Amino acid sequence: MTTAATKGGASSPLGLNFASSWPLWLGFAVLAAPTVMTLSDQTWSRESGAHGPIILAAGGWLLWRLLPEFKRDARPGSLAITIGLLVVGLVVYALGRAYDFITLEAAGVYSVGLAMIHDKLGLKLMLRNWFPFLYLAFTIPPPTYLMDQLTAPLKLFVSYVATSGLQATGLPIAREGVTIMIAQYQLLVEDACSGMNSLVGLTAISLMYIYLMHGSSWRYSALLICFVIPIAIIANIIRIVTLVLITYFLGDQAAQGFLLFAAGIVLFATALLLVFAVDKLLAFARPSVSQPA
Repeated sequence: MTTAATKGGASSPLGLNFASSWPLWLGFAVLAAPTVMTLSDQTWSRESGAHGPIILAAGGWLLWRLLPEFKRDARPGSLAITIGLLVVGLVVYALGRAYDFITLEAAGVYSVGLAMIHDKLGLKLMLRNWFPFLYLAFTIPPPTYLMDQLTAPLKLFVSYVATSGLQATGLPIAREGVTIMIAQYQLLVEDACSGMNSLVGLTAISLMYIYLMHGSSWRYSALLICFVIPIAIIANIIRIVTLVLITYFLGDQAAQGFLLFAAGIVLFATALLLVFAVDKLLAFARPSVSQPA
């Protein structure tokens, strides 16, 4: 009986379906390869997008952890939903490739991938395990101009707070917009310096922490994510103050070396420590709020 069930595909439908549809997955790999190369060249090589490969690997690991459940509960998805996702994904992908718009291109690959997974797992199983699929969406880079518009006021605020704090210590520092002058040096608080464009990566890493610690509680996820922007602001203030002090006491060359090799680590380490601290405070204040939904 066991042998017959296995041959018929009832006990492991997912494994047999994946094995029988390997040409489709090969086609998906061919479709995604140029996008991954473009992301590596245009987005992942910059600090604001350096989280991309980490999210891709972590998302794959999360799906791998759920593989036994997928094999046990997989059901064929709705053909209409699969075709809809596939058509939308291919159209968006084509537009992204035609107009060299990596956001659309990556979104198209993501939609095609969802369509293929939905065909194998079904909507019910995907909704029950929604987090890994949502998490992988963070590999889609937001438009640069949009992030610039959204973070411009935050950069001004971070520059103002950092400068005001250092002025109180008696250092010869002044500010004009997002340009900080200290002694004979000038520092421009732009994307690569302020780190405010790392909000997407910080949000993704925070969500991963919440998921691993508290499960897929969307209420608690939404609550803790509300603290991401304040945390990013505090982390960037600390970062800019550190860079200004290194520039003033050790020179511009030392600060540039620090920025190149360690600024991103300082930003994320500070931000993650603050996320952990907020999580502990929330759990202490209201223990029930951090329980999985």
